[in-house]
Amino acid sequence: MIKTLPNQAIALAGLSQAVCLVQQIAKKGAAEPEPLRASIASTLKIDADDVLDVYGGLEGVRLGLRCLDNQLSGPERANPEQARYASTLLFLERALMKEPAMVEAIGVSVHRAAELAETVGVLDEGVLKILAEAYSRTLSQLRPRVLVAGEQRFLAEGENADKIRALLLAGVRSAVLWRQCGGARWKLLFQRGRLQQEARQFLKAL
Repeated sequence: MIKTLPNQAIALAGLSQAVCLVQQIAKKGAAEPEPLRASIASTLKIDADDVLDVYGGLEGVRLGLRCLDNQLSGPERANPEQARYASTLLFLERALMKEPAMVEAIGVSVHRAAELAETVGVLDEGVLKILAEAYSRTLSQLRPRVLVAGEQRFLAEGENADKIRALLLAGVRSAVLWRQCGGARWKLLFQRGRLQQEARQFLKAL
């Protein structure tokens, strides 16, 4: 992937979208269907031509770009819970890269899920379950763990739990993409303004 600031902004938007959707499911029991489809599909996109292709185009991260803009605007608009989820996933991505066996196991599961999705669709229960189980067997064994807060009645539903875990996997996919595009934690501190500008430019283009 080309290491540019616009590509980094798109990858961060993918991460922001995943954690935003996790929060929606945990607190409302449902997520916006089209962003959900795009985020899950990004996990299955193994061979992408470019960063936008991972998300099916700019429209695929519309929600994520809005969330990213808010997160980079300062305390008055930022969502602390979403920031905590995103920060934890960025840490997990680095921990995962030190565990080649886990990376390989996730790859096998993603291939299985992608093959099934070609027949039944990206949001099929079977696809989500494969991705959720891949997360449970690998990333959930690492530290720090992502502690999702929400309504217990929503969190306890099996399908919601699978969606949340699949979205957390999608978030890590975006974190990997962020690194591949030249992203680093210091850029979140010292290039916030430039990243926000890129996000807003993309939102204007939609």
